Amino acid sequence: MSIFRRPDYQSETTQFITQLKADKPQLEAQQRAGRALLWDKAVDRDLWQDLRAGRVAQKPYVYYAYSDKKQ
Repeated sequence: MSIFRRPDYQSETTQFITQLKADKPQLEAQQRAGRALLWDKAVDRDLWQDLRAGRVAQKPYVYYAYSDKKQ
């Protein structure tokens, strides 16, 4: 061991999370289940391609009243 080696440091936040996981071992499984509700979804690429193809181009500044007449 080196004489310059410092002891392993853990912040209060890391200690809190470590203690929380030790107290509630089911917590990580609950987090994964919650994530699966919103994020882990199968993507229908054909549907997305159809949705993107149906987009209408938006004018650069939507709050300006463009006139059809050219001066």
